Amino acid sequence: MTAFALDDPFDRGSGLPRPGNLLRTTADSIPPSGLVLLAIFSVQLGAGFAKELFATLPPSAVVFLRIAAGALIMGSLVRPRLKGLAWRDWAVGLGFGVTLALMNLAFYEALSRLPMGIAVAIEFLGPLGVAVAASRRRIDLLWVGLAAAGVALLAPWGQSASVSWAGIGFAMVAAVGWAAYILLSAAAGRRFPGTSGLSFAMIVSAVVIAPVGVATGGGELLQPELLLIGLGVGLLSSVIPYSLELQALRRMPKHVFGILMSVEPAVAALIGVLLLGELLRAQQWAAIICIVAASLGSTRMAKRRK
Repeated sequence: MTAFALDDPFDRGSGLPRPGNLLRTTADSIPPSGLVLLAIFSVQLGAGFAKELFATLPPSAVVFLRIAAGALIMGSLVRPRLKGLAWRDWAVGLGFGVTLALMNLAFYEALSRLPMGIAVAIEFLGPLGVAVAASRRRIDLLWVGLAAAGVALLAPWGQSASVSWAGIGFAMVAAVGWAAYILLSAAAGRRFPGTSGLSFAMIVSAVVIAPVGVATGGGELLQPELLLIGLGVGLLSSVIPYSLELQALRRMPKHVFGILMSVEPAVAALIGVLLLGELLRAQQWAAIICIVAASLGSTRMAKRRK
């Protein structure tokens, strides 16, 4: 199922193909593994462009631009259906939106203090924690140990480096937010039709982050160039990858999807090198490899348990 699937492939008013169906038709011609990799590169390119904005805007203002752009686009394509929702449905939807806002704010604060590959690697501890928590196998302790070793290798133990404790702390908060996001996303999927729960959460997220983003960004947020870049970040970081991932999940087993997603920290490090010139030391690459291996291992074991 896709976020933008519509019954009629053409807009009755203009006679032109609808954007969602054009995206779906294009995606159907690409292998599902290719869709996942495209989604990963899209997310990390969006993060790279967002990080370049930190020279002009604080992270909180950049987060606001990203979320507001994503909410505007998603809200126009997938309108939330709120009629007839119970109070528990509202609680899940609101919690989902608040979590989305805090997770992104923490990640961008980490991104302003850490190289991309390191920030994403630490954030990946969130989904890894969810996978391990659902397990009862002793071998999962190996993946926990690998992840812990990765974090230990990243920490600036008594030395000046490109890694800061504050950055690691924000990345850890983002990891917790990602774990909560996974759980709330599943709950929203059960309570909201289609992908309207995600659309609702993004709108809530934009409202939550707006006061902080506007206060810190000020008049700079009105610059056309920054607004255009913010729109691009929203597309690359939210709308495009969400749609590609949903298309991929329609056509491939979830455990394969999880295995492919495990390479995201390595892709983030590569984008950091190519786009931002963030060269990492051998020790930092080893740390990222440890966390990627832990994610791959836990995903493969989750497949075997089923």
